[in-house]
Amino acid sequence: MSFTSHYVDCEGREIHYTDWGPREAPVVVAWHGLARTCRDMDDLAEHLSPRYRVICPDTLGRGLSQWSPDPVNEYRLSFYVRLATSLLDQLGIQRCSWVGTSMGGAIGTLAAATSLRGRIQRLVLNDNGPKLADAALERIRAYAGQPPAFQRVSELEQFLRTVYKPYGWLSDAQWRRMAETSVRRLPDGRITTHYDPAMVGQFVHHPTDYDLWQAYDSLDIPVLCLRGEDSDLLLPETTEEMRVRGPRAVVVTIPGCGHAPALNVPEQFELVERFLAAG
Repeated sequence: MSFTSHYVDCEGREIHYTDWGPREAPVVVAWHGLARTCRDMDDLAEHLSPRYRVICPDTLGRGLSQWSPDPVNEYRLSFYVRLATSLLDQLGIQRCSWVGTSMGGAIGTLAAATSLRGRIQRLVLNDNGPKLADAALERIRAYAGQPPAFQRVSELEQFLRTVYKPYGWLSDAQWRRMAETSVRRLPDGRITTHYDPAMVGQFVHHPTDYDLWQAYDSLDIPVLCLRGEDSDLLLPETTEEMRVRGPRAVVVTIPGCGHAPALNVPEQFELVERFLAAG
């Protein structure tokens, strides 16, 4: 099943999203990671689309969404939650499940604890938790804040294959799609990644943005946490704490990958779908 592409004004900013599946079906919001785009969710959305309507937004400053004119104040979780709330309001979505990779999981956690409390009914955190490892955050900030430029798309693809090797297995076609949906051209004709590098200012201006134990502990909905076996961002001691605090997440370790599982293979589809269907 194919998707449709849409743009909507949220909080004065143009936000792009893809829309999969029948309009009358139960809704799943699938939100991508920090330096990625909504197209990372294509495989999962396509798999779910016969039974669910899947909404996949581009975060402000990523993909086809507008770049923020006020990066210090708007590249932060609380503003992303405002955008998500506005998006769901305008689409008339009163109840949904949420699947979030990395940053997308943090947005879902904060939203479910605040402005979308009672509307987000099930939450999947893909290699995300209420506490993230400082060393891994510094690694991500380093590569995301200074994206390289290339002459050729094939060079960008090789860069992405290196940086996102922890995603686990992707087919050649999936790597190629990642490259083609991650590219923007610079004024000098070279190409680089499809996001605003200023978005990493979140870690400077809002250094405690990802400390979400208070929000997590307040949740009273089912939570599934998928942790990449070799993840350096979501540590085992954090997931052990997630099992016994707040909503007492079900934690599943995904072998053969780190940060973060790509949600692109049948075993991962099955974990998400089984969790969603239990609601």
